[in-house]
Amino acid sequence: MSISTTPDDSPSTERSPRPAPEPPSGELRRSMGTRHLVMIAMGGVIGSGLFLSSGYTIAQAGPLGAVLSYLVGAFVVYLVMTCLGELAVAYPVSGAFHIYASRSINPATGFTTAWLYWLTWAVALGSEFTACGLLMQRWFPGVSVWIWCVIFAAVVFTVNAISARVFGETEYWFSLIKVIAVLALIVLGGAAVAGFHPLADSHHAFPTLFQNFHTANGLFPHGMSGILVTVLAAFYAFSGSELIGVAAGETDDPTRAVPKALRVTVFRLLVFFVGSITVIAAMIPYHKVGLDESPFVTVFSAIGIPYAADIMNFVIITALLSAGNSGLYSCARMLFSLADEGHAPKALRRLNKRQIPMTALVVSMLGGLASLLSSVVAAQTVYLVLVSIAGFAAVAVWMSIAASQFFHRRAFLRDGGEIGSLAYRTPLYPVVPVAAFALCLVALVGVAMDPTQVAALYFGIPFVAACYLYFFLRLRFRTQAATR
Repeated sequence: MSISTTPDDSPSTERSPRPAPEPPSGELRRSMGTRHLVMIAMGGVIGSGLFLSSGYTIAQAGPLGAVLSYLVGAFVVYLVMTCLGELAVAYPVSGAFHIYASRSINPATGFTTAWLYWLTWAVALGSEFTACGLLMQRWFPGVSVWIWCVIFAAVVFTVNAISARVFGETEYWFSLIKVIAVLALIVLGGAAVAGFHPLADSHHAFPTLFQNFHTANGLFPHGMSGILVTVLAAFYAFSGSELIGVAAGETDDPTRAVPKALRVTVFRLLVFFVGSITVIAAMIPYHKVGLDESPFVTVFSAIGIPYAADIMNFVIITALLSAGNSGLYSCARMLFSLADEGHAPKALRRLNKRQIPMTALVVSMLGGLASLLSSVVAAQTVYLVLVSIAGFAAVAVWMSIAASQFFHRRAFLRDGGEIGSLAYRTPLYPVVPVAAFALCLVALVGVAMDPTQVAALYFGIPFVAACYLYFFLRLRFRTQAATR
């Protein structure tokens, strides 16, 4: 896709509040700003993993272990996001992960990265719709789950089909609801452990500050193995922050908006995740948290917030819809970008009059619905394979981003490029990309040591090998001919 990024002729340099000019025929419309990018990334990250699974995380690693694990996760996110920043500004195209890898490493790696990421979100779509339907049973027990799945799928599809701007606005407000819930937990829960809880039952005993961090079995009740498992969970919890790179091609000023969005996103994720985990661990003894109830409900109920369970049910449904919204957007742009490179059928490259890749959008939605169907009729076979590959892909895509930045910068310097001319540059090269890649690789080694997650390698590695094999057998010569 030919989008110029030079200061003189690029539409990305337009900073006027006037509507963006019509894009050239066949190109996506640049209609999103920094606030949209930030909330899209936040929407992809803050989901059921925080609202539902954070209790399990604390139970596995203990209070201090969980906090340390999320700090490590946030540090890796920072490393990967700084790599992403340089690439997204250099290649501000939609669905850009495989573009980074294709240009900087080789086309086969780009092809594999794209299909890994597409499958990740296609699987997520099915699980998000199912979870929403199950949660709606609290208020409408007489309505079948599949009816809610169809309704929510139609809502998410419609939002994506109207325009990128409508998608960005919807995701902004979806994410804002989640952010408010997280901030409420941090502020009210922090006040409660500090001794201020006027709405709470007078007979409820609150721990004082970090009293719960000192367990009977020490600071790390399950040892280092519990922390390792939690670090892996933290990596997966932060996946979705890379959506900024997917949306870069539809941002009105990527040179300015992308770096700013990356900085803001990393800082907010650090505060929200570490802050909420710290408050939950301080409020609830680690051996009493789990998956039977959202720790957010437990904390809000203890503080005395009326209708805490219903409020959080609404917030979690919003979180799931937000993730599904971002997931469908990401899937469609990835297919569009693959087709643009000649690595997928040309029909997926087709745009409607609103500059939406409608064919790619429909195919992505069908992929999500197929994932949903497989979770019902083949949960222990097909769906298990899909979920395992998706879990593997979360870390593999980050490794691709880090490696792409390393080779991109090396080629830039080899060709005589001046570091000062880069609109955004990854600091401490090559330390940052190498450290990011190495830490992600350590995470995959940790997966091999965890019996509950090792299936991700059993199915993820063969899937990667199959993608490379398909590319070299079917697409290599077509790519070479197109570049001559």
